[in-house]
Amino acid sequence: MDLAAIDAADLSGDADLRAAAFGSLPDAALLLDPAADRIVDANAAACALLGYDRADLLAVRISALHEAKQFPALIVFTQAVLDRGAYWSHALTPLHASGAALRVEYAGRRLDHHGRTLVLLTMSDLEQRHRRHVDAAADDYIHDGLPAWQRVERMFQDIERENQLILTAAGEGIYGVNAEGKATFVNPAAERMLGWSAEELVGRSIHAVMHHSHHDGRPYPDHDCPIYAAFRDGAVHTVDGEVFWRKDGKPVWVEYTSTPIRDRGGDVAGAVVVFRDVSQRREADEKLHAALAEVDRLRERLQLENDYLQEEIRIETNPRGIIGQSEAIQTTLRQVKLVAPTAAAVLITGESGTGKELIARAIHEASTRSGRPLIRVNCAAIPRELFESEFFGHTRGAFTGALRDRIGRFELADGGTLFLDEVGEIPLELQGKLLRVLQEGHFERVGDERTRKVDVRLIAATNRDLKQEVQRGRFREDLYFRLNVFPIESVPLRERREDIPLLAQHFLDGERRDQKPGLRLSQGDVRRLMRYDWPGNVRELQNVIERATILAQNGRLRFDLPEPSSAHTPSSSKQKAEPRPVVMTAAELRDLERANIVAALRACNGKVFGPDGAAVMLDIKPTTLASRIKALGIAARAPD
Repeated sequence: MDLAAIDAADLSGDADLRAAAFGSLPDAALLLDPAADRIVDANAAACALLGYDRADLLAVRISALHEAKQFPALIVFTQAVLDRGAYWSHALTPLHASGAALRVEYAGRRLDHHGRTLVLLTMSDLEQRHRRHVDAAADDYIHDGLPAWQRVERMFQDIERENQLILTAAGEGIYGVNAEGKATFVNPAAERMLGWSAEELVGRSIHAVMHHSHHDGRPYPDHDCPIYAAFRDGAVHTVDGEVFWRKDGKPVWVEYTSTPIRDRGGDVAGAVVVFRDVSQRREADEKLHAALAEVDRLRERLQLENDYLQEEIRIETNPRGIIGQSEAIQTTLRQVKLVAPTAAAVLITGESGTGKELIARAIHEASTRSGRPLIRVNCAAIPRELFESEFFGHTRGAFTGALRDRIGRFELADGGTLFLDEVGEIPLELQGKLLRVLQEGHFERVGDERTRKVDVRLIAATNRDLKQEVQRGRFREDLYFRLNVFPIESVPLRERREDIPLLAQHFLDGERRDQKPGLRLSQGDVRRLMRYDWPGNVRELQNVIERATILAQNGRLRFDLPEPSSAHTPSSSKQKAEPRPVVMTAAELRDLERANIVAALRACNGKVFGPDGAAVMLDIKPTTLASRIKALGIAARAPD
């Protein structure tokens, strides 16, 4: 026979020897394929322990050896073996062929063989092991003498007997352990809380039964256990925030005290453990912490909203709303009434100073979102590099100077309305991101990967012709159509001159309260104001009234206005009317006088006579005003 044949025979002999050794192991052993849920091989001890013939056992699936409620524990044990290479557990109770559950200790080891990952599992019969321990302890007692053990046993029996009434009535769980860590007595409250009966616990290692793991599943070595430490160091140990494991495998959050017990000779003989279930308190604490975190988040948001409102407080909002009785204003008010209840985007166009923001506020206040803030963003005042941060917010460290997280205007306006003033100033590269938020309602803060959802109603305003901006490539066409769902034009003041007396009187009333209460508009003042073309619109009119109030002398307003011939050409590219001529026809003067008297009557609620009547406002005699009203065919009571 050549050497190769001899080596082959030796290897074959080794394989047979290993198979014989596996089959003759005194401990039950199974070779498992966890991926296929299959038993690959089983030794004689395993067949005897589980009550199967070898052929029948190999036909049984691993999972079928356990009750369905143990499947999670079986998966956890198997994964631990595969991940760590080796693992053990007392939590699994395989079923005997007769259907009875077996108390065993599983010990598994990972085995990689020819590309397959197998698990070598040994099962130690805990009942048999306990009997061996009892026999060994009996031998120890024979050799070391029974008196010491009997003394300790009598001491715990005395404790239990003398305090049986207290132990039974106590609401807290109470059990005793001897110096070896084995339970000596268990009261009914402990049985109820842990699901174990006293018969099942007495004589067993209490740590291995119900204190073997931390709440997150990490092993809890018995040498770290404060319960055992009590009879090692003789000190009382009080612990909060740990778990005891119930018989059904569920954790119970407890606080407990482990108190050492000494015999008559002063030696520590064990410990008494008193514990209470604090699961409900812990759950309440977690809910409270979650609620406090939510309160902190809402407080931060409220603070940011407050900061925003403080920042915006300088912007005056007319408490009386949109002022005017002209057909142009009535048309605008009808449009506001139509669009306010919807969620449609609104694009307000018009020259600077015509009150575009006032229209936006009127839409917001008439909408279902009025309970949430109207957040205003002046797009013309934001540096190009800060647009994204201003709109969407940023996280700490997202860029130089970002010292803390900052909420953006979209997030501030969640549930409310976002007003983008001068929307034509938004950089082209940011318009795509703005379009995405408007279409999908999602965005990310600068420097953050988390996607946030918002519900925002958008109102935009501009004094530019966005159609021309689209044609010139400076504004995205798709964004223009997204914004221009419901267009509203804010009419310039020169095209609604009949509103000038009402507006002027309103601004004068505000100035008189603060400075000179005796001032009034005369008929000449009103005629002069109505002849001017107001290139700065309502904002310019307000400034002129304020300046006239400051310059007023002897109860007369002094207006600093250019003559009509030098009237400024309106800034709007779509001017609708040429400046009125300096020389007016008789019919024009008659119409102007009629409009002026109508405005005065409306301002005075139709009253002609008295200190607060239209005659005083127009600076003419009441009888003269009554004659003109009759001659012009004007109704005296608040004409329409």
